[in-house]
Amino acid sequence: MLPKDWKRVPLHTVAEIRTGVAKGKQGLVDPVELPYLRVANVQDGHFNLNEVKTILVERSAIERYSLRSGDVLMTEGGDFDKLGRGAVWKAPVAPCLHQNHVFSVRPLIGVLDSTFLAALSSSRYGRTYFEGCAKRSTNLASINSSQLKEFPVILPPYSEQQGIARVLDTWEAAIISTQKLLANSRRQRGSLISKLLMPIPTASKGRSTGSTFPASVQPGIPQLPPTPPDWQRTTLGQLLKEVPRPVSLESDQAYTLVTVRRSRGGVDERSVLLGREIKTPSQFWVRAGDFLISKRQIVHGACGIVPTSLDGAIVSNEYAVLNTHAGLDAHFLAYLAETTYFQQTCFHSSIGVHVEKMIFKLDRWLTWPFNIPPIDVQRRIVAQLDLATDQIRSVENQLEFLKQEKRALMADLLTGKRRVHLSEVTAEPKAA
Repeated sequence: MLPKDWKRVPLHTVAEIRTGVAKGKQGLVDPVELPYLRVANVQDGHFNLNEVKTILVERSAIERYSLRSGDVLMTEGGDFDKLGRGAVWKAPVAPCLHQNHVFSVRPLIGVLDSTFLAALSSSRYGRTYFEGCAKRSTNLASINSSQLKEFPVILPPYSEQQGIARVLDTWEAAIISTQKLLANSRRQRGSLISKLLMPIPTASKGRSTGSTFPASVQPGIPQLPPTPPDWQRTTLGQLLKEVPRPVSLESDQAYTLVTVRRSRGGVDERSVLLGREIKTPSQFWVRAGDFLISKRQIVHGACGIVPTSLDGAIVSNEYAVLNTHAGLDAHFLAYLAETTYFQQTCFHSSIGVHVEKMIFKLDRWLTWPFNIPPIDVQRRIVAQLDLATDQIRSVENQLEFLKQEKRALMADLLTGKRRVHLSEVTAEPKAA
């Protein structure tokens, strides 16, 4: 139940809903090229402007379609988690348009606050409404303008909307600051890996859309840097061995199956199944410290070390299970896996006509040369990189805490369970 001075009204009664510009028009008389925001650019509460496309439109269309400061861009969908998510546009000097899969909502001044609306659309309340619309109509992850117009906006007094917006802006500023700290920590860690081992990938810089190379691999033939003094130039075939440990599945016994996440995300539990429920009969035991490579996903960086908690789990023959010899530390190998060269060797050791169908050939990969330091140097390098990794995890935990606290606060503020008082408007988010 809403507070007595709050009400619920259809969005179209308190805002103008505007559709975007569709591409594909030919024969423009007086064309002009302008920035063009897409679904990918609109995030929960903010914009990702790292890659903004452009579009050719008639010059006369600029006034009609250009965004204004305070417009709330809300997404049509594409995926259920993108339904109706909103962000407030703060217009730069140059005009900017948006595609027809993104709506712009222009709130009535003095009636509906832009930041309040963006938060409401992205909240659990908004998601519930938009998901219901999508499932009732086509069961596809999209909404239309008619459904958006009928969005039942919770409408507190305008001054209270502004107070709620200021509180949420304070939390969002803390989240953005922590995100920047996290990005900086990751850059420093990447620089450290480059300095101690060899260069790491530069994301997808310079790639064209539709590139056949996955994001984890840089184009080109692997080029090993010169071998540092006191390091050894050798193949991993001299330092690694495959250790198949076949499993005889018992019908009524429970087994823990593991998977390896992409982008060197680590080894995780996938499921716990009885032997009779496991569809692939060829399974192998894994032990803590084993290095796993997914033969189908290594082109996306799917490799990692089995943690102690998953000792005794099993994997199918879709994985290579490797042990290191005395001359190679497994954790050093895991960090080496983040370098450009390592990822390129994996890609060029895989065969297939499409990235998603490539199969890794272990024997071929084990013949590539690598620069390997003495074991004591490896362990010192691991110790330095572990410190950088721990710092990143600490910031990640802080970021997740802030996001969870903001979501909980939004749920209360946007539905009137908690009212904004002057002291709360300037309250600072608390650390975890």
